Amino acid sequence: MKLIKIYTSSFKGLSKESWMLALVMLINRSGSMVLPFLGVYMTNHLHFTIENTGIVLSFFGMGSVIGSWLGGFITDKFGEYKVQSVSLLLSVPLFCLIPVFKTEAGVAMIILFQSIVSDSFRPANSVAITKYAKPENITRAFSLNRMAVNLGFSIGPALGGILSAISYSFLFYSNALAALLAGILYISFFAKRNRMAKAKTIKVKNAVDIKKQNSPYMDGKFLVYCFFCMLFSIIFFQLFSTLTIFYKDTAHLSQQNIGYILGYSGFLVVLLEMGLVQIAEKYFSLAVTMLLGTFICGLSYAMLAFDYSIVTLVLSMTLLCIGEIWTLPFMSTITALRSGDGNKGAYMGLNGISFSAAFIITPYIGTLFAEKFGFTTLWIATGVLATLIAIAFYGIIPWMLKDRKTV
Repeated sequence: MKLIKIYTSSFKGLSKESWMLALVMLINRSGSMVLPFLGVYMTNHLHFTIENTGIVLSFFGMGSVIGSWLGGFITDKFGEYKVQSVSLLLSVPLFCLIPVFKTEAGVAMIILFQSIVSDSFRPANSVAITKYAKPENITRAFSLNRMAVNLGFSIGPALGGILSAISYSFLFYSNALAALLAGILYISFFAKRNRMAKAKTIKVKNAVDIKKQNSPYMDGKFLVYCFFCMLFSIIFFQLFSTLTIFYKDTAHLSQQNIGYILGYSGFLVVLLEMGLVQIAEKYFSLAVTMLLGTFICGLSYAMLAFDYSIVTLVLSMTLLCIGEIWTLPFMSTITALRSGDGNKGAYMGLNGISFSAAFIITPYIGTLFAEKFGFTTLWIATGVLATLIAIAFYGIIPWMLKDRKTV
């Protein structure tokens, strides 16, 4: 009964805008079938080598870095409403163009542009979450948004595994349709609210604290924090590159079964996230939560070095889900606590770059490492690195937030 009470209370107090942002994200991510299958699409359908596939996937990371920086910059200049609207609508034609390109250079180019546009959405979305959430509800608002992402992610890959068996083009067109629907819903709900919020902001403009004008790129403590966020992302984002190739080539799973496992991960996060976040906020400090979450993520990969039966694969994915729940939403909360109202977009953008940089590094390093030394060595190295990062987070977070409110 106590666990049920904790779980139900985790949804209380969230604003209508927070729920609508989550709904928009759900629709958008329900069509997100492309990323988990890009590696398989390029190796099986376009017949790229594993190494070249890793190089092409790195262009997604390059675009993500540019998009995160650009999104944070223009969000502070023009507001999160315009950035999110343009990003969603402009993604539609870009997704439709991906299957037109068949060469490594062509696929890399279109993925680069699509990634820039799509990832400019992220810092703007994070700013919107903090804008419409009460201060005491920020982490839960981020968690609600992530829950929507993972609910969409449980639908998308499962359907994507089925559609890709028919035609990979369906993956890209489905992404385009979802982005269009999400854009229409977002604009229709937030247009009026954005005008009202903008008018209110103008009235209090002169009251902005001078701290809010600081640049995150000059914030040494935050740069150290972002570096370790990047290292964690290198570990976690193997989910979208080396892990799916491992499922296909080593564990010999079908595309449908890969989709089902990825769909299971999304469903599990939806089921557990709000409750586990509520427990972490109630019983753990931010540093302890990040320590546990990072270590559990590393453990989930390390166990694959010793067995890859279906039971182990499901258990590994279960641990990965628990680890990410106690890591990713709290990274955003920590970033929000470090930033001010006037530079929140830049801070969110820089933290987003730490994730995006991992998209450049992970596919190439992960696939190259697996090809040269084997997946067994890769998974053991991943577990060791995660343990070191977990210890680093435990020391860095109190050091960075000692002059901030960290409830």
